[in-house]
Amino acid sequence: MATVKTATLTFRINPGLKEALRTAAAREHRSISNMVEVLIRDYCEQRGITISAPEGAKNNTSE
Repeated sequence: MATVKTATLTFRINPGLKEALRTAAAREHRSISNMVEVLIRDYCEQRGITISAPEGAKNNTSE
């Protein structure tokens, strides 16, 4: 299985939101980074926003 490269994202956040994010991640046994990714994916899915596959990623659908 090929590893997909990740992109770095740096941003500032209110300390209260950061603590809430840390709590949410801990409850789901996730890293903060993974929790942010899950939240973004959920947001996009709920609003019909398509997330494009990374370059070089194989399509796992069968024909």
